[in-house]
Amino acid sequence: MGTYIVRRLLQSVLVLVGVTLLVYFILFQTGDPTFLSVSTDASQQEVERVRHLLGFDRPWYVQYAEFLGRAVRGDFGTSLRQGLPVTSIVLERMPATLELALSALLISLTVAVPVGIVSAARRNSLWDQASMLGAVLGQSAPTFFLGIMLLFVFGGMLNWFPIGGRGQGGPGDELRHLVLPAITLGTFSMARNARLVRSSLLETLGLEYVTVAWSKGLSEPAVVLRHAFRNALIPVVTLIGLDFGALLGGAVITETVFAWPGVGSLVVRAIGQKDFPVVVGCVTMLAVVFVAVNLLTDVLYGYLDPRVRRV
Repeated sequence: MGTYIVRRLLQSVLVLVGVTLLVYFILFQTGDPTFLSVSTDASQQEVERVRHLLGFDRPWYVQYAEFLGRAVRGDFGTSLRQGLPVTSIVLERMPATLELALSALLISLTVAVPVGIVSAARRNSLWDQASMLGAVLGQSAPTFFLGIMLLFVFGGMLNWFPIGGRGQGGPGDELRHLVLPAITLGTFSMARNARLVRSSLLETLGLEYVTVAWSKGLSEPAVVLRHAFRNALIPVVTLIGLDFGALLGGAVITETVFAWPGVGSLVVRAIGQKDFPVVVGCVTMLAVVFVAVNLLTDVLYGYLDPRVRRV
């Protein structure tokens, strides 16, 4: 198990380096942000002086190497717009994004797992057909469209929930602000996980050891939940780790629609302002969270299925 974890750690480091390298290269191709730090009537000499002070006059790979050297110490530079350390800016927004992503994941699993189990146990029933139709619709609805519709119906017409922002008036107010964004972000994951749980459980229910359990006269809940469900969880656990990363990325759209003050909305604003240090810092810190969750998922996967430790 130790070798398996070390191998996954090394792979995680390579992923982080690859992500930051790609983002840095793409940002470098979008233009020179020096002009954001000088006045519109600045002379060419002044522009060159500021470009040198900011370090943008050097090749991108040299800048990237210096960025890596600082990043391993937790220093992502200074925002070109706000003049504040990028690390503090991102960390201030990170709790809101994690809260939204974790809430969406919780909603997804709370609904998807029971729906998938019942659909598999009642295959081809009216419940099965209705739930799978709902899952297809959930996967087909664009996030921005679903968010706008929820805002229009439950925030505008019915006035049940706030139409934007993050609650600051206590747990009750925070929950009311969180409901619609979390449902919007978690709907696609919920629909996909319900289908995955169903298909994985159906496959497991057809195995010989499950047939033996039936022949022993065990009850349906005992066979489905105690014998079949654990093995059916293996692909689901893998997808949950990927889901969390997808939810962090998908939060960009949801945070924009609901004016949620998280890292996603910060990235959108920083891209528009060409605030390169903030963009790279946001992407890097989100990638660290994503890789850490996937590493934990891999370890849990190895525990559930010892065969993968030899891969």
